[in-house]
Amino acid sequence: MSAALIPVRRALISVSDKTGLVEFGKALSGHGIEILSTGGTYKALKEAGVAVKEVAEHTGFPEMMDGRVKTLHPTIHGGILALRDEPEHKAAMDKHKIPPIDLVVVNLYPFAATVAKGADFATCIENIDIGGPAMIRSAAKNHGYVTVVVDTADYGAVLDGLKANNGATDLTLRRKLAAKAYAHTGAYDAMIATWFARQNGEDFPPTLLLSAERKQTLRYGENPHQRAAFYVSGEQRPGVATARQLQGKELSYNNLNDTDAAFELVSEFSDAPAIAIIKHANPCGVATAASLSAAWDAALRCDPTSAYGGIVAMNRRLDKATAEKIAQIFTEVIVAPEADDDAQALLAAKKNLRLLLTGGMADPLSQGWFVKSVAGGYLVQTRDAGRVSQAELKVVTKRSPSPQELADMLFAFRVAKHVKSNTIVYAKDGATVGIGAGQMSRVDSARIAYRKAQDAAKAAGIGEALTRGSVAASDAFFPFADGLEALVEAGATAVIQPGGSIRDQDVIDAADKAGLAMVFTGMRHFRH
Repeated sequence: MSAALIPVRRALISVSDKTGLVEFGKALSGHGIEILSTGGTYKALKEAGVAVKEVAEHTGFPEMMDGRVKTLHPTIHGGILALRDEPEHKAAMDKHKIPPIDLVVVNLYPFAATVAKGADFATCIENIDIGGPAMIRSAAKNHGYVTVVVDTADYGAVLDGLKANNGATDLTLRRKLAAKAYAHTGAYDAMIATWFARQNGEDFPPTLLLSAERKQTLRYGENPHQRAAFYVSGEQRPGVATARQLQGKELSYNNLNDTDAAFELVSEFSDAPAIAIIKHANPCGVATAASLSAAWDAALRCDPTSAYGGIVAMNRRLDKATAEKIAQIFTEVIVAPEADDDAQALLAAKKNLRLLLTGGMADPLSQGWFVKSVAGGYLVQTRDAGRVSQAELKVVTKRSPSPQELADMLFAFRVAKHVKSNTIVYAKDGATVGIGAGQMSRVDSARIAYRKAQDAAKAAGIGEALTRGSVAASDAFFPFADGLEALVEAGATAVIQPGGSIRDQDVIDAADKAGLAMVFTGMRHFRH
């Protein structure tokens, strides 16, 4: 390995992102550094009055094949890869007249942006960079002698190093930038490989390549003894990864997880204003109504105790009236597509409250991957984008549900999709009135939801449990009739469930005996 300080006398710059390019080029020239460049980068520097030499002039070999071959030349890669203090390398450089290149500044063709624009196959292929990754990898491998820059945000660090070290860079900086360079090319290749697999009709390619950029190092993980960070994939799905935080302290691991759960749930509803209140990634109240303010009242009524310290998500622009109500209880995070100025001003007094604006709603029907780590590997599945319509419901009881029961059943089943299994959700008039989550027994989920509905009724000064006259949704089938009997005890009048048990008829008979209406969806919504 080389000495720690390596003077920079020659740089090669070829960038797609030209942010800060001219200023950086001028600063390098100010240190007496010769600059080599190609194409649009050369043109931008030349027009700005920066002394720059075309790569074709440097190599004595013309750019060809529509720019596909320009830097893939021994004069370039020899200048980058040569070990400066290795006699054989020095002799080869002298023999073939290969000058050393001490700084490589490259960012790659915008492949992701090209794909995102919906470009055709040939255009996407043409935007796969070849020379760029080759130079980046060469420079990173030889970081003992060469500085490599792939991020415009690092221009300042390089210039600071040159200034501090009289035109040289130190090994610490070069090693840090080399690691970043390999991550950059690795992510680029992963992006291309994933795209190629999809073009070939492969949902799950033989080799799984994931790439993401660290957005935030978190204070700790799920618990204080765990370390954590937040990475973003680049998917432009409105939500916690793309949101702007207007106020409040840094989001924690649990905040991020719960906020994602809240926003994904409330995105299920678009026809009317909706509110979802989340605690530990499970909803404790969800409602739709004529206004956000009314939806908040209905959602809070479901479980006012659990709502304390929760996450609140909505599918409409946050207004002052709703903000005033939410501010009356301790809330960790509010996430909304937008917020009125007066709502923002009102919440600004709550210094610990985080307000996130996403700029839009997530599409609950769009496809994507859900990835979970297990010991020694990953479980990968498509996002649960399943949804049943009224036309797809199968009435299996003697009594058919009323129009209001049908509307509430569809609402409750959408909510159940976002509750940890085993799940029972009671709903009435477009609002949850009892939620049982994450129990090993579906009967226990039904009973817990009922008990919480009794507690909520008591808190509201209502004489009977909120579940009286409600509908109930189950995320999966009832293996025995006892689960349905628990719903009858809670006062449910109609049930929506996937069906599919070998004892379905026993459950149907129990529903008929109790006078309930029941429909099968044929779709399960397990969530673990």
